[in-house]
Amino acid sequence: MSTLELTREEERHLLEILERYYPSLRIEVVNTDDREFRRALKQRETFMKDLITRLKAALDA
Repeated sequence: MSTLELTREEERHLLEILERYYPSLRIEVVNTDDREFRRALKQRETFMKDLITRLKAALDA
């Protein structure tokens, strides 16, 4: 497993970027007809949701 160290400011910026893109990804999932592509998008959504949660927890600590 790799480790990436971020400053608090970098964590806040990354969180902001992820939170801005996440709703667009949800819309893309809903509007996608291709099952395989939808599956890939849902995996990305799950990853992003987890990362957003982890970043919020890190910033609250």
